[in-house]
Amino acid sequence: MDNGRKRKLVQAAAALLMNGNLPGFFQGRIYQGGLKKFCAPGLNCYSCPGALGACPIGSLQALAANPRTLVSFYVCGFLLITGVLTGRFLCGFLCPFGLAQDLLYKIPLKKWRRKRVFRWLAWGKYIALAVFVAGVPAGLALAGEISVPVFCKYICPAGTLGAGIPLAMANESIRGALGWLFAWKLAVLALVILLSMKLFRPFCRFLCPLGALLSLFNRVSLLRIKTDGARCDSCGKCRNACRVEAPHPDHRECVRCGACAAGCPKRAMRWSIKQDRQKQ
Repeated sequence: MDNGRKRKLVQAAAALLMNGNLPGFFQGRIYQGGLKKFCAPGLNCYSCPGALGACPIGSLQALAANPRTLVSFYVCGFLLITGVLTGRFLCGFLCPFGLAQDLLYKIPLKKWRRKRVFRWLAWGKYIALAVFVAGVPAGLALAGEISVPVFCKYICPAGTLGAGIPLAMANESIRGALGWLFAWKLAVLALVILLSMKLFRPFCRFLCPLGALLSLFNRVSLLRIKTDGARCDSCGKCRNACRVEAPHPDHRECVRCGACAAGCPKRAMRWSIKQDRQKQ
């Protein structure tokens, strides 16, 4: 079994584990048991009927809105430990919305690659993290206003796909209350879906605040993709295999999917838990 299929199996298993409350999809109800105190290892909406855990980005917005809450220590610790241990490995192997984009990219259409504008658009996820996840909720709280999870409420397409649509389909009362906000979020989701057919993981690359946060740890995380300088002949096939166009595996744009290692004909790249001090 090749690397791509193995990764898809891991992604599918992770999505099922994070959304194990299957009766919720038929009942149109959100699981609110004890597991909801813990963050899921990926962008998985708290309000998804099947979700067993909390979304890290939703938890961050709650922290920004009320920085004195006791959950702050857990949320910050979870994200810090996850980043230090794995970097963006969660993006490549565990995130359910990443899996959805991967499947859409398999649709046989002409793809967009190697566009200079993509490098500029990649800063969008850091803006989303700083402004919509942290800045606006914190600003509203400091101003004495009622703070809202801005990113989740007005932007997040993963929430629309995993929570908004299933809840509306299963719950008649929710369908009757839908308005312009739901229509707006459907439009955002539709745009991401269309882009995902032409471009590998547009949401992860340009808008995901969780990816932005974890990307800051790629250069220092314990889990790495190491290059064996003795085997590498600088053929460039690893870069051609990289669909997020990262120049090397420690770059912030690398989602740790392993496509570079799988595409190396010399098998000069491998997963490692030791830091690679060698120049990439």
